[in-house]
Amino acid sequence: MATAFHFEPSAEATLAAQYDVVIIGSGSTGLVSALQAHELGLHPVILEKMTKIGGNTTRASSGMNAAETLVQLKHHVVDSYTDFYRETLAGGGGQNDPALLAYFTSHGALAIDWLAAHAIQLDDLTITGGMRVPRTHRPSSLAPIGGFLVTQLLKAVAAAKIPLFTGVTVTDLHRHDARVTGAQVRLTDGQTRLIRARSVILATGGFGANPELITRYRPDLAGYRTTNQPGATGDGLQLAERAGAQLVDMDQIQVHPTVQQETDHAYLIGEAVRGEGAILVDQTGKRFVNELDTRKNVTAAIDGLPTRHATLIFDQAVRTRVPAINFYDHVGLVTTAASVPALAAQLDLDAANLTATVTTWNQAVAAENDGAFNRQTGLHALTTGPFGAIRIAPAVHYTMGGVKINAETQVLDTSGHVIPGLYAAGEVVGGLHGNNRIGGNSIAETVVFGRQAGQQVFRDRQTD
Repeated sequence: MATAFHFEPSAEATLAAQYDVVIIGSGSTGLVSALQAHELGLHPVILEKMTKIGGNTTRASSGMNAAETLVQLKHHVVDSYTDFYRETLAGGGGQNDPALLAYFTSHGALAIDWLAAHAIQLDDLTITGGMRVPRTHRPSSLAPIGGFLVTQLLKAVAAAKIPLFTGVTVTDLHRHDARVTGAQVRLTDGQTRLIRARSVILATGGFGANPELITRYRPDLAGYRTTNQPGATGDGLQLAERAGAQLVDMDQIQVHPTVQQETDHAYLIGEAVRGEGAILVDQTGKRFVNELDTRKNVTAAIDGLPTRHATLIFDQAVRTRVPAINFYDHVGLVTTAASVPALAAQLDLDAANLTATVTTWNQAVAAENDGAFNRQTGLHALTTGPFGAIRIAPAVHYTMGGVKINAETQVLDTSGHVIPGLYAAGEVVGGLHGNNRIGGNSIAETVVFGRQAGQQVFRDRQTD
């Protein structure tokens, strides 16, 4: 039996005074950019303020979007960059940065190939809200994408001997004239040091776990729970701002519609559950929304209910296709019953209504026509017992605003000029997603723009 992989962070005593590039953050963006820079002959270092590696990436569950991939063709899915662009633009309310979106949608397939070249195979497909064809790539084991990706990337980081330090906080960016030339850091013992570098990559994630910033930019979300890990406090935004960076779309904060909140920890119930056939019902046991509409629209529909919560209904077949449900069950989030009426009784829902809802849904699936809500994807009948349910409500999930960059991941100042030596990728960046992020695009963003940051740091070095 294979032993579990354990990554050992670098000993703090080995932290050098200079590297080619300092990468702040150990989520997928940071790990990918470090690997790409290393493969181009540079000497990167990854600095993580938390003791736990992986950031918000570890909480991602559904998959990674990409179009025109070999994986899609093997599954008889014919897709196009153009469709991916148009659907993401529509999902973002037409407010997406065109240059970032064009690069993103045309480089997803290359990112899938790059991962495969590192023995990270995303060879299964599912679908998320706002997409019309399956383009959400995931491992064939159906393991949640985040933990899988971080583990596999850390294996590559370990093999490449890239130094990664935890518990090291970047307190400021060092500048010489107009150029960013390193980072001031605070070590675990409280001492401070200057780490010099030709370039710095911000891969610090968003600010979804910072109630003060959430309330500042979106007072209407004050008091909402969050799906974010505790380290997602917007440190990178503050570092960038002090260096003169421009921030964009800071009020665009995504609320995820399906979050279980009846326990101390708010558990995000991944979009793949709905993508593989689950439906949402209100407290009367009736459907009320196209479950795979954009997150913004599904959230608005749930918030419009008298109870401001809803219930996901699924069967054993959905559970088989989404093994993450087994974890949800393990931590006590799933209600299970042998039949739909028995499930309704446990949930205190009207049994006749819920039974009729499931029957109508199954008829719509058979006819491939959801006349009630025009759902066109994730059409799977709910016929295989036992049946399951998870009570959900919206919670703060993703901050779409952040540092303004160009398609080369160079950070721009308030006048739109490049800040030399400073790059950013991942959730710390604003503009890519417009006013609504499509499920599966966050992981894709980390790989596509993480690679781009590593490449552009190398290109910048060539100009010396």
